[in-house]
Amino acid sequence: MKISETDILLIPGYGRTLPGHWLLRWRDKMASARVVSQAELHRPGRQAWLDTLVKEVDAAGKPVVLVAHSLGCILVARGAHVLKDKIRGAYLVAPSDWDRDGLVPEFDGGDFKPIPRDPLPFPAHLVASRNDPYCDFERAQDFAKAWGTTFQDAGEAGHINLESGHGPWPEGMMSFAHFMKRLG
Repeated sequence: MKISETDILLIPGYGRTLPGHWLLRWRDKMASARVVSQAELHRPGRQAWLDTLVKEVDAAGKPVVLVAHSLGCILVARGAHVLKDKIRGAYLVAPSDWDRDGLVPEFDGGDFKPIPRDPLPFPAHLVASRNDPYCDFERAQDFAKAWGTTFQDAGEAGHINLESGHGPWPEGMMSFAHFMKRLG
């Protein structure tokens, strides 16, 4: 599937996505991509975030491919049953493990936990790092198995964000292109 034939919805995670982050760079490089802007970035509520995502999906004029980072991955897993008929695929990067106590001292994961374990009803690919401070590698592998996604070991890449040196993240763009090709 060609990127130009889809609406790419970029779903950030917890907190503010800093300028230069690969998600924002991808938005700038792909004409059909837009960021799903959520309210309450530091006190997210599952239903409010899901309602915003559903509105964005409903507004799409083409088949939708989701690209999610961190808490955005958990949102996709949480809302998969609502979104299933409208999503062509999901590319999930560095899911955060909100079931872990004290993951972020300012936020306990709220109603995003427990993290769902149901298989996703659309094709998905999960990319995880071996030294992600927000999710153990084995836990990310477990998410991929439970959700029925393909899995990619990103090596020691931290949380695959700006702080871990992943502004442009060309390896991610190549991986995403392979995922899109797989969608047909």
